[in-house]
Amino acid sequence: MDSTQLGQRQTRQREAIFQVIEVANGPLSVPEIHERACILFPRLGIATVYRTVKLLQEAERIQSVVLPTGDTRYEETGLGHHEHFQCRKCEQVFDINVCPVHFPKGQPIAGGFIVDDHELTIYGLCPDCATKSKSHKK
Repeated sequence: MDSTQLGQRQTRQREAIFQVIEVANGPLSVPEIHERACILFPRLGIATVYRTVKLLQEAERIQSVVLPTGDTRYEETGLGHHEHFQCRKCEQVFDINVCPVHFPKGQPIAGGFIVDDHELTIYGLCPDCATKSKSHKK
């Protein structure tokens, strides 16, 4: 990330916050970003994370993902079309690159609606929670 893209000087904290988002396997909430970035910078304040997220959005390096629950999370831009999976137990959100819905772009669907894009969030148990759930049933 180049500091001129943010219009401010680049700091190691800002770089760490972007890297946390960049390597995540799904969109993260600000508290999740803060928790992960604190591994590198234990004294990092949550206000710094909020400010950096805003700067990264303005620089179009990250984008918001608003889940059907109303929760906002953040992911790197340029990931291409993908859907999200939210675990009902741990509440983590994961990127999934399989789209179970194929709408013909620009073509009418039932009711006369013209689709130009879609977002989908699938719910269930992530692999870790599913494994833990099976081991507790034994």
